[in-house]
Amino acid sequence: MKSISKILIGLALLTGLQSCDLERTPLTSLSSDNFWDNPKNATLALTAIYRGQISNGLEYNVSDFWSYQGLQFMDHMTDNAFDRRGENSPLFIFSSGKLQNNNGQLANYWSSAYKRIGRCNRFLDGIVNMADGAEKTRLVAEVRFLRATQYHYLASYFKDVPLVTEPLTGEESNNVTRETQANILKWCADEFMAAAADLPRFSAISGSETGRACKQAALAFAGRTYMLLHDWAAGAAAYKQIIDLGDNAIHPVYSELFLAGSGSSNRENIFYIEYLENFFGWGHPQQCLSAKDGGWSLSNPAAGLFEEYEFTDGTPFSYDDPRYNPDNLGENRDPRLDYTIYYNGATFKGTEYRMSPDYSAALKERIDYSSEASKTGFMWRKFYDEGGINDLNSYSVVVPVIRYAEVLLGYLECVIESGQPVTQEVVDLTLNAIRSRADVAMPAVTAGSTDQMRAAMRHERRVELAYEGTRYWDLLRWNIAHEVLVGEIWGAPYPGSALYASSTKVVDPTGNCRWYVGRRDFRNPADYKWPIPLGEQNINPNLRDPE
Repeated sequence: MKSISKILIGLALLTGLQSCDLERTPLTSLSSDNFWDNPKNATLALTAIYRGQISNGLEYNVSDFWSYQGLQFMDHMTDNAFDRRGENSPLFIFSSGKLQNNNGQLANYWSSAYKRIGRCNRFLDGIVNMADGAEKTRLVAEVRFLRATQYHYLASYFKDVPLVTEPLTGEESNNVTRETQANILKWCADEFMAAAADLPRFSAISGSETGRACKQAALAFAGRTYMLLHDWAAGAAAYKQIIDLGDNAIHPVYSELFLAGSGSSNRENIFYIEYLENFFGWGHPQQCLSAKDGGWSLSNPAAGLFEEYEFTDGTPFSYDDPRYNPDNLGENRDPRLDYTIYYNGATFKGTEYRMSPDYSAALKERIDYSSEASKTGFMWRKFYDEGGINDLNSYSVVVPVIRYAEVLLGYLECVIESGQPVTQEVVDLTLNAIRSRADVAMPAVTAGSTDQMRAAMRHERRVELAYEGTRYWDLLRWNIAHEVLVGEIWGAPYPGSALYASSTKVVDPTGNCRWYVGRRDFRNPADYKWPIPLGEQNINPNLRDPE
């Protein structure tokens, strides 16, 4: 959010706009008549709502569903990634059979969502005093959209939560009760569709307003919500509206979607967070670059993701295929592999990345279980302009929340699950439009059976949207997390290593010499639902699960 973020950074720090979970200390300043006499005040209040709790610079804990620990690091809960700090890291625990209601990151997700919801409720309560007109209509639609996104996330993960739609007193907030997930999602869908009716379309957002919510963003979240409800017809209709509007398109260069400048000036990124160096910077490089580039190697792709990328002819990857080159893992592979991750022997920021059981621990080039180095052997390339990382604690980047590729895949999924025949026209409109991106150019997929189309769609979601915070949500709603997130976690292959067998904790039984990382044990059904934080339960007994 370029223009809007320039105002919101300082504003969000003002004590007059801070709030507590579920509005236990409600504020009245935004509801006073004189505040709303000046439309500029409404814009200032809106900027704080967009900002939420997103951290500026380094983020040591989840600060918001849209911060990098809240969004990108959610892949640490999945088969896409691993936190270098190990199996006791707070986000890994979400999917490893150890999640409890006293988890600090769990509480941060909850509190950040309800703080933004509280600001939305106060805004909507106060803006009724503003003179009617097009500006007011748009502001109301934006805030209804932002509030519904937070309930969408809460209902996705916590399931049954309090549905608070107006400012509360402290006593009221301490006595709220839970609404069912189904009712919250239905409410969200109605809010998204109402917001979409009043929001400007993507093509009408001026350059000075880039990043503000548009009609397509609301429709896309409506599509997501209908998918959770298994209302496939309504989901398809919401996504098809976006397609038919014709404002959006697949950008020809994959890596440009995430870079400063190009990330906010293309037709694919529909709704996104924009970080600006030395103003509202992204601290991800400090935590997640490798040691050779001054980082702490905190976030590591896993072999499961590496193995998902097809060969260039569209056939599944196999270690037994002669096209597999252990000395150049990206050779003969879907180009998105090299756009997303790098590995031993690859060049990153102009120098070679070295990571093997045979290399020096002192130089943080040895993969082991104690060094401040990748625990999988893989590192993230996605989101980085390799020539433009000037400050590891304050980097300019664009982080998509909704992009057109996801819209196309969402539409395809709704068609598949609705039981309609999947025609070649639909496959070309969706799957093949993404695969034919100019710098990807993967072979077209031919329409097939429902099972074939479902598998192709799920594969494409994983590789196209890797490290964008969707994989965990997908695994939960597809009800396959208990199948996918159980068993050993593997890293990069080292078939030529002299020390592999004597240094890995577990020798790869497949004979492919993958580095052993750890193990997950997702519980079914317990881990499909996040517990309400213990602190909230202690304050409000209505939030406790029945004994």
